[in-house]
Amino acid sequence: MLTLKNIKLVESKEELNKIPPGKVLINTINAHSYNVAQKDVFFAKALIGGDFLIPDGISIVKSCKWLHAKSMPTERLTGWDLFEFEMNRINTSKQYDSFGELALNPIVMFVGSSQSVLDKIVEKVGDIYPNLKIVTYSPPFKQELSEQESLNIINAINKTNPDLLWVGMTAPKQEKWVYKYWPELSVHCHVGTIGAVFDFFAGTKRRAPEWWQEHSLEWLYRLLKEPKRMWKRYILGNLLFIYYITREKFSN
Repeated sequence: MLTLKNIKLVESKEELNKIPPGKVLINTINAHSYNVAQKDVFFAKALIGGDFLIPDGISIVKSCKWLHAKSMPTERLTGWDLFEFEMNRINTSKQYDSFGELALNPIVMFVGSSQSVLDKIVEKVGDIYPNLKIVTYSPPFKQELSEQESLNIINAINKTNPDLLWVGMTAPKQEKWVYKYWPELSVHCHVGTIGAVFDFFAGTKRRAPEWWQEHSLEWLYRLLKEPKRMWKRYILGNLLFIYYITREKFSN
């Protein structure tokens, strides 16, 4: 069981600047992932087993204050915020190879989603982040990957040796996969598990307009856009989140 009041969170966007270089795993937590982590012990371990955890939702930010938690985020940090920060950072920074030579085109690798989505990502990155070289890998679309399928992904990542790695297999699959195979990933870079950001950036799914984002209503926008798919997550899920947070508040 994951308890929000005891975990360490990134508390502001400014703190993203303090993430050190090297092999670093960055996860996100929102109301849905908090709910899932109450019963999925391995997912809970995967979430807090990373190096940094960002509060992807106003419900997490407000709950931390109500719980007088160890971490008190001053703002929500979405997977999109992390994506933009890291992409801008690597697009404008100087990268060096293993021989200490300047690398003119840092490599960003995207693992997850369909090949058609990945192709759109490659095209868009070229327009927005022209200094980057993009490598993609589309894993089989299934609930659980076989050991051989996972080995193929690991080999592709290690062979590419990226300067930034994004994993978008949807939660909780992506966090559990990276956590399980973290020792086998011979990377030297930041690794972010960012789920739906792949589709948002590719344009295959529309992110909520700015007003909805500013008022922390992205969840409602997604519910209105896809009610049949999202009603359990956002209606029942929000009620369940309130129950779990209340239980955590008054538990010993």
